This record gives sequence, structure tokens and C-alpha cells, in this order.
Amino acid sequence: MRSLALAATFVLAVSCFAYNDDAPQVNTLSPKVAKPGDTLEITGVRLDENKVDEVFLTDHKFDMKMKLLKQEATCLKVRVPPFAKPGRMQLLLLTKGDDPKLLEQPLYVLIEENSTQIGQLKKEPEKQK
Repeated sequence: MRSLALAATFVLAVSCFAYNDDAPQVNTLSPKVAKPGDTLEITGVRLDENKVDEVFLTDHKFDMKMKLLKQEATCLKVRVPPFAKPGRMQLLLLTKGDDPKLLEQPLYVLIEENSTQIGQLKKEPEKQK
């Protein structure tokens, strides 16, 4: 029984080290606070168009697809959708290939309310006649 457990542990350890993980991974996201319509820059590895199909923001109830503006192996530039609701959103990547997967990434962005400031117009001084 002991040799069976030792063999199972050995097989598991070898399979963990032998597995080649080609999944995209993100390292940084900036800015950390954004408004609808803002551009986000994502850096990481294996982010090229052969690996990443789409990028989403999620609150785990609703996934919002972001427009890809630039896609390279180590960098993505995306635009926050104009309909994004305020709150903390997590980054989500859809991979390409025969078996596409949605990968939650450990990065978050805080979406602020898109407020338009309306100011008072300054009156021009009247010219004397």
C-alpha cells in the first residue's frame, strides 16, 4: 500500500513539472482607476493574437467585452466600454484554440462613474458705449 501511494505521488510530481503551460498571464494593469471610455494597458506574457481572442471586465454577474486597440505578445491596450457600471471589476481573458477557456486574471480595475461637469459660463464684461 505504501509503495502504491509513493508511486502515485511520483507520477503526480512528474506530471506537474512536465506540463508545458502556454496559457496567457497578465502581470500589470494600469491605470487602476478608470472611467467608461478610458484606455487600459495590460502587460504580461503570451498575450499575442494566437493566444488571446477577447478581453472582458467582469463583476462575476455580467461580463463586458472590451475593444482591443493594440495586441502584442507582452502588451494589450483595451478600451473600457461606455456602458461600464461603477464598481470593482476583474480582468477576464478568452483564449483561442480548439478548446477556448475564460481565464480570470488576478488584476482588478475600479470603474468610476462617468460624470460630466457642467460649469457656469463666465459673463463677458459689457463694453461701454
